[in-house]
Amino acid sequence: MACRCVVLQGVDEGEGVKSKERISSSSNSSSCSSGVSDSRNPKGRAEKVFPVSEMKSDGNSKGAGVTSECLGDPIWETIRAEAKSEAEKEPILSSFLYASVLSHDCLERALGFVLANRLQNPTLLATQLMDIFDDVVMNDRGIQRSIRLDLQAFKDRDPACASYSWALLYLKGYHSLQSYRVAHALWNQGRSILALALQSRISEVFAVDIHPAARIGEGILLDHGTGLVIGETAVVGNKVSLMQGVTLGGTGKEIGDRHPKIGPGALIGAGATILGNITVGEGAMIAAGSLVLKNVPPHSMSAGNPAKVIGHMEEADPSLTMKHDATKDYFEHLSHSAAGRSNGHSYRK
Repeated sequence: MACRCVVLQGVDEGEGVKSKERISSSSNSSSCSSGVSDSRNPKGRAEKVFPVSEMKSDGNSKGAGVTSECLGDPIWETIRAEAKSEAEKEPILSSFLYASVLSHDCLERALGFVLANRLQNPTLLATQLMDIFDDVVMNDRGIQRSIRLDLQAFKDRDPACASYSWALLYLKGYHSLQSYRVAHALWNQGRSILALALQSRISEVFAVDIHPAARIGEGILLDHGTGLVIGETAVVGNKVSLMQGVTLGGTGKEIGDRHPKIGPGALIGAGATILGNITVGEGAMIAAGSLVLKNVPPHSMSAGNPAKVIGHMEEADPSLTMKHDATKDYFEHLSHSAAGRSNGHSYRK
């Protein structure tokens, strides 16, 4: 049976990049909406991108509009080549690589196989999970695009990820993110109990807890992933990078819109805690270990407990460069603050 999915194509630098290198947010509900705008400024662009081709979007992300086959999908072709090469280098893994990659006709089904085998338990069988993933992913163009843009993000931004196949097969940050995308689609279909059951397994297996109602864009990096918590009404924009131990949480028992909104291109450092219905602006950077309780301006650098703005980012999208060492700026901020207090003045950045 032929695999019907989104096809991505490589673009040489300088040819059509201006019109294609920035992918607009997905038309499905997993993309971010109000309060989070998509960055279209090419300045500071650091990633190679496989733009989506032949989308012909009519506003419907469902599979009824998908007409392209998996032939010509450069990421999938690269993954297959990598798997063949790794099987030759490590024959003991040849059966695993065949079952996980080489026996499948497209990325979607390979991913479904990998996730199903990671998330299965005695009462939720791998075959059942594969059916669920296949039904959702093969009929949602938005997810088909997102899984590729996420793969590109892992490959480009994580120096420990040497190939696309490594992210697909071994990185739990990628696994948890794609499992969330399926749970989110189920939630939007009204299948909330199944979505919550899947969320529970994701939390148990990957130590990543993302509520299926949260809205997350595409081109996302969950580096390591361990300890990540994203609440029900949180919104994460496109091209965001989140390190391990990040919390996007509420501040109490209130109901309604109560979780943070992270702008596109933002970089959230390890162990950062962002609480309440506040906004982290586009291209902002939150330093590791910070406690953020107030809105963060776009393209600013915040650090501390509670966090304060200590500088401004030179990069348009710090999530792409992954430069999140705020030590120098933070200590300069502290020295200026101390000098201001000693002179009887309060220092404000």
